[in-house]
Amino acid sequence: MTDSVAAPPRPADVSAASSPLAEIDIGGMTCASCAMRVEKALAKVPGVASASVNLATDTASVAGTADSGALVDAVRKAGYEATLRVLPDASAADDSATEAAAAVTRTKRAQSQREFAALLVSAILTLPLAAPMAAEWFGVHAMLPPWLQLTLASIVQFGFGARFYRAAFRALRARAGNMDLLVALGTSAAYGISVYQMAFHPGDVAHLYFEASAVVITLVRFGKWLEARARRQTSDAIRALNALRPDRARIRVGIHEREVPLAQVNVGAVVIVRPGERVPVDGVMLEGRTHVDESLITGESLPVPKQPGDALTAGSINGEGAIAITTRATGAETTLARIIRLVESAQTGKAPIQRLVDRVSEVFVPTILALAVLTLTGWLLAGAGAETAILNAVAVLVIACPCALGLATPAAIMAGTGVAARHGVLIKDAEALETAHGVTIVAFDKTGTLTLGQPSVTAFEPTGGMDRDDALALAAAVQRHSDHPLARAVVSAARDAGVDIGLQADAVSSLATVQALTTAASHARAVPGRGVEAQIGDEIFALGSTHWLTELGIQLEPHLRERAAQLEAAGNTVSWLMRRDPATHVASALALIAFGDTVKPTARAAVARLAQMGVRSVLVTGDNEGSAASVARALGIDEVHANVLPEDKARVIHDLKIRSAGIVAMAGDGINDAPALAAADIGMAMATGTDVAMHAAGITLMRGDPALVADAIDISRRTWRKIRQNLFWAFVYNLVGIPLAAFGLLNPMLAGAAMAFSSVSVVTNALLLRSWRGGQAGKSGQSR
Repeated sequence: MTDSVAAPPRPADVSAASSPLAEIDIGGMTCASCAMRVEKALAKVPGVASASVNLATDTASVAGTADSGALVDAVRKAGYEATLRVLPDASAADDSATEAAAAVTRTKRAQSQREFAALLVSAILTLPLAAPMAAEWFGVHAMLPPWLQLTLASIVQFGFGARFYRAAFRALRARAGNMDLLVALGTSAAYGISVYQMAFHPGDVAHLYFEASAVVITLVRFGKWLEARARRQTSDAIRALNALRPDRARIRVGIHEREVPLAQVNVGAVVIVRPGERVPVDGVMLEGRTHVDESLITGESLPVPKQPGDALTAGSINGEGAIAITTRATGAETTLARIIRLVESAQTGKAPIQRLVDRVSEVFVPTILALAVLTLTGWLLAGAGAETAILNAVAVLVIACPCALGLATPAAIMAGTGVAARHGVLIKDAEALETAHGVTIVAFDKTGTLTLGQPSVTAFEPTGGMDRDDALALAAAVQRHSDHPLARAVVSAARDAGVDIGLQADAVSSLATVQALTTAASHARAVPGRGVEAQIGDEIFALGSTHWLTELGIQLEPHLRERAAQLEAAGNTVSWLMRRDPATHVASALALIAFGDTVKPTARAAVARLAQMGVRSVLVTGDNEGSAASVARALGIDEVHANVLPEDKARVIHDLKIRSAGIVAMAGDGINDAPALAAADIGMAMATGTDVAMHAAGITLMRGDPALVADAIDISRRTWRKIRQNLFWAFVYNLVGIPLAAFGLLNPMLAGAAMAFSSVSVVTNALLLRSWRGGQAGKSGQSR
């Protein structure tokens, strides 16, 4: 933000991620190969610009102009179930969309209960087959009769294992492979060899392997159930945010109050919120005083005091007083709804590292099938019996499940973005999360980012003998309708001085009559990097920086320049009230205005934490050198770029990237920070700032707290570390397990158990991120 520039008013808002054309719930995906096949099928639909399938959420996000029906058909032709979840226009999402999402949640919960019931019955039928094997270790020989083994195994194989056959058939029909194909082939081989032994060697009970096929099917189903249960926990952040939405609101109509469905509340309606209730809409407090708990939205742990004129956010909890709110946004346009869309977008996106996993999974199943054939052939050529060769090939097929590979990245991203959202850090997409882990430099804006952004007028000195109150009234007139902190400071100073800024008139004829005439200036506009100007009567009045004053060709008296330098050296921001003739363009200075600001209480600790993490802080501001240097000294920042225009901020960021050869982040909050936020490798915008800044940034910080910058980098590093750990273990399971199985050191049952454990361990490792607490960045040190 250029610190001496007034910006026009703006509504409080949160940047909404670009909505995809459609979001589709996908049913039947079991591994990374499935996700790749669905993605390819969607990409082939005419009009699709991009398609991304997330195995952890069982969803596909598609952007482009393709017909939604064609997308669903493409998924179904690929052999999977598809249900359109979000219509193309996400901004149209209202209570009906919320209800649809709730219906999907209920369906998944019911499906989970059915899965558990089926798993329980499968386990009960498998236990009599597996128990005699365990008893053998203790010298107990109690094998079931062959016909009973066949009966139990057949029910498990073709009843509870039918899902694997169906999915394998769909994969073969699409000329592709997946985990279900491996399981179906492996268990069918074990079952088939047992039937063969039973038919041709009826007395050889020791060489029946019905328990192997049944145990593998039960273990795989158990692993998938555990995996699905863990995956649902990674979506807790979304469910918690959705739970903040009240279904009804109490509105005031005349002198009466009545409760209505939230969908019937319109902008402008007066909503009554009693103590302990959730605020149902975004709005401005009209009546009452209270404290509001905004912790689940901004991450702020303490209740925030609110009074008339303060903004309130849907989903926050009213404290001790009944309040009245003028509605400013409802439904999909509320801050809460936009936060939910942003988190969903981040969780369904793909990190760049996922491309490597996709390439591996694309050839994984065909490779495993080839290895199983080689294992079978190798054992036969080595002189082993067909029985041994088949069992070892089955073990290779069973252990080589690519589920863990497919879940490694999305599970960590879901957990990381979810916990970040609960602590007030909104990450726009997976790429931003991945980029932030490598940040080596953070360039900070000053006003509103490192300072409170609530400056006060420390000096107001008219020039040329002009009356002070007249000059103050003019300054307030120019700034009156701006929401910029410096504008509020000028208006506040005018009111404190007793200057009437609310009189009405039509024009200004001379400076002598300014106080008797209107100060509701017309044609007010912000001039980026310079200040703000407005028309009062027939003249243009402006309030802006020394740089702008110089550009307008205004010559200052030596004593004024000296005075301005003194104020800047003391850490003040200096602006000038100027008058410009629109006909002749001749300009003159009317008053010198100095502003003082206060450094945010957490700013110094935030800079220190970043230093402990190996991240260097740089100050980039449009303010003068004296003010910038004063703040830098107070915070321990050793590199300062002052008097930087908005277009030059991007250049400074570019230079930092070249000099450091590292990842450069930019933290800011103003319109004028947008170019720098976009130019940085990763932009971090304060949600207390402007919408433009948040749209340009990859990360939005829901509180104006610079400590969240360190938190964002820390959670990114921890998430990145989990991704690498997950990928390591996913590859290790296969690199170690497949050779063991091929060389006969791993029987099919142990292979099935290892395969199930691999998927569960990857998701469980990602869930450890949920224990992260903000403010630990310094403790993490250099950990990446």
